Amino acid sequence: MSYNVKDISLAPEGKRKIEWVQRHMPVLEHIKKEFQEEKPFEGITIASCLHLEPKTINLGLTLHEGGAEVAMTGCNPLSTQDDATAAGAALGLHMYGWRGETNEEYYENINKVLDHEPDILIDDGADMIFLVHRERKELMDKIIGACEETTTGIHRLKSMHQDKALKFPVMAVNDSYMKYLFDNRYGTGQSTFDSIMGSTNVLIAGKTIVVCGYGWCGRGVAMRADGLGANVIVTEIDPIRALEARMDGYRVMTIREAVKEADMLVTVTGNVDVVSGDDFKYMKDGCILANSGHFNVEINKEDLEKMSKSTKMLKPDIKEFVMEDGRKLYLLADGRLVNLAGERGQGHPAEIMDMSFAMQTLAAKYLLNNKLDVGVYKTLDETDIHVAKLKLKAMDINIDSLTTEQVAYLKNWEEGT
Repeated sequence: MSYNVKDISLAPEGKRKIEWVQRHMPVLEHIKKEFQEEKPFEGITIASCLHLEPKTINLGLTLHEGGAEVAMTGCNPLSTQDDATAAGAALGLHMYGWRGETNEEYYENINKVLDHEPDILIDDGADMIFLVHRERKELMDKIIGACEETTTGIHRLKSMHQDKALKFPVMAVNDSYMKYLFDNRYGTGQSTFDSIMGSTNVLIAGKTIVVCGYGWCGRGVAMRADGLGANVIVTEIDPIRALEARMDGYRVMTIREAVKEADMLVTVTGNVDVVSGDDFKYMKDGCILANSGHFNVEINKEDLEKMSKSTKMLKPDIKEFVMEDGRKLYLLADGRLVNLAGERGQGHPAEIMDMSFAMQTLAAKYLLNNKLDVGVYKTLDETDIHVAKLKLKAMDINIDSLTTEQVAYLKNWEEGT
């Protein structure tokens, strides 16, 4: 088994963490048992570029139980947990990655995964898919398709398809109900504040927290901030989402207005330069800046550096910027997604990733069993329903079903009352 990890001796600790998350991922464990019998991926190589932590290793093990040869690397240099990668290697997966990779090492590890000549790609942010299209075109004929995990990656892939640059089908797992309704909202909401509070030890109650973006991730962050007692302000570019945020009880204003009141600001848009330039001039002394979007481009670090007279690291994931007028601003996790790149970041809870990774496994199986044209495809609604039913069963929750009469009533367009 080939691997390149920081320290293989960390495997026992990583295995204990994997055992813990498996206890809290019953849907994936159910699918794993089915895969052990069916072996749907026999003879297939699956390459992934995901956050390397215990829950993700469990996804790799599930695919491996289904017969696949699995090669994994990280989609963020600061989100890898070295004990988890060591455990993955010890358990039979090809693992490449360590926490704190340089940019060069990051792409070297993606290429090492691609050297296994995969049939299916599972990506988070689309870096691996993009690299294949740009530099590893010799792999195109073998690749059946890919699955994409996050909003940012879907945006990139849809743009590629629109420009006729995409060369194989991609399942937009992020757009499935069982992904964005739970992972993006409840997962991002909780894990963002788990990490922020773990790193800073600040009180959330009573603070004014600005949430930039009110997509499903932004909704989750705002909801958790509100639940912790914060005064929440939302910034948006979409008039419908802005109206929704206001009717959900939050104040809505422009970023320039909002930063003047912010004790803490969290970006969750997936776009570049959400906070930049003169925005930093209007921030209060002590404002904490964090990003929960996939790439570290939402808070413009270059502008922040240029406008500060000095900087220093207070902790491994807290950087202090002293502005010309003496104000101090604090950037968490180098502007990378704080819920995983933060010193105390663990990512989404296992119960959440249970559903998201179940969708990944079933999307990969669908790609294998169905010849699709080039494009970006939403997962089937039936798959969402199947995963939801498995989750409810694992939670010992029963729900009602329609009677024969109710089904007939809904189909009879002639009856009004």
